[in-house]
Amino acid sequence: MRQLYVWVLLAIVAGILLGWLWPAAGVAMQPVGTTFVNAIKMLITPIVFLTIVSGICGVDSMRRLGRIGIKAMVYFQAGTLLALIVGLVAINIFAPGEGVHADPGSLQLSGDAATYAEKGKEGQWWEFLTGLVPTSAVGAFADGNVLQVIFIAVLAGLALKAVGPVGEPIVNVVNRLNTVVFKILHYVMLAAPIGAFGAMAFTIGKYGISTLTSLGELIAVFYGTSLFFVVVILGAICAVVGVNLLRLLGYLREEFLIVLGTSSSESVLPRLMDKLVRIGVPRDVVGLTVPTGYSFNLDGSSIYLSLAAVYIAQATDTPLSIGGQIGMLAVMLLTSKGSGGVTGAGFIALAATLSTMGTVPAAGIMLIFGIDKFMSECRALTNLAGNSVASLVVARWEGVLDVGKVRRALISERQKAADLSSA
Repeated sequence: MRQLYVWVLLAIVAGILLGWLWPAAGVAMQPVGTTFVNAIKMLITPIVFLTIVSGICGVDSMRRLGRIGIKAMVYFQAGTLLALIVGLVAINIFAPGEGVHADPGSLQLSGDAATYAEKGKEGQWWEFLTGLVPTSAVGAFADGNVLQVIFIAVLAGLALKAVGPVGEPIVNVVNRLNTVVFKILHYVMLAAPIGAFGAMAFTIGKYGISTLTSLGELIAVFYGTSLFFVVVILGAICAVVGVNLLRLLGYLREEFLIVLGTSSSESVLPRLMDKLVRIGVPRDVVGLTVPTGYSFNLDGSSIYLSLAAVYIAQATDTPLSIGGQIGMLAVMLLTSKGSGGVTGAGFIALAATLSTMGTVPAAGIMLIFGIDKFMSECRALTNLAGNSVASLVVARWEGVLDVGKVRRALISERQKAADLSSA
């Protein structure tokens, strides 16, 4: 009972029961979950900024810094492509949309779905590049735009590194502030069970468990495909690195439960960075790969994109050849980027993909809008697993990962958990 994940798990179960048995009361819990997530988001941008600046200043050479960044982006792109392909294969094998026979002409966009679709239609594939540069340095922090904060942090870190001894006092302040902000995060995380309870109660109370059965086959395919990707694909990658995936996931169990309860991988970004450093992944690698991975390494979102797009084609009886699917995959490599932390990001990226292709009716997103909240949990969980593995891969690729130290740390953490459980 002294473990945070136990309380989070109990809170999730309590939230499900409240939302199921008393839907109105569950919906009323929305402010509880939203407040907790907002409290975490309040700390994300300063932690990302301070961690990246500290990491850059701690790198022995600019050349090494450039190598880490390039290797991270290469891995992110390869991971995204692999996730998209896995999703396409799964949706073609199980074909849950066949037999639905939805009439595209009768589908009308409304509410939030219409808003997300409009954003997707108006967006351009290159906007994630222009969106890197903020119009105001303060605005990037105020808006919680992690990608822009990364841009500012990289510039600040490079400048401090370049001025040498002149910047050392500032670097010391940055390191001290980092310690203080993580202590604040520790205090906020004590409320994680309450936040998970409120968010889960709202989800079940608002959308109802019955929503899960209406499109159950699609949900099952998505969850099954994501599980396959994590266990088989990421498991194989971890094996090559020399780390046991199951032990890594067990070490991060609290983070996974918090993500499950809040449907947001952002809620654990600072904790994830801290815990990866604690097991031996160099801070500079973690500081660069994890925050950027939240915008460029979205494995769960990529699987969702390919599954959802082809499902809509199947459900509306829209012919979509293998060549058409490959072309759609190329578009998704661009539309899936830079969407981390944006409300409705999955739908915006999906609408942007369908609008760009022009072959599958964009209004078809209404077919799956009702279950998106349940799909978002799986997207967030898979994204978290992917970014956890990414930092290990980049560190090993760079030759700075002490695999033996990581293994010992994971075994030690597992033993500590076992001792607490037996006590």
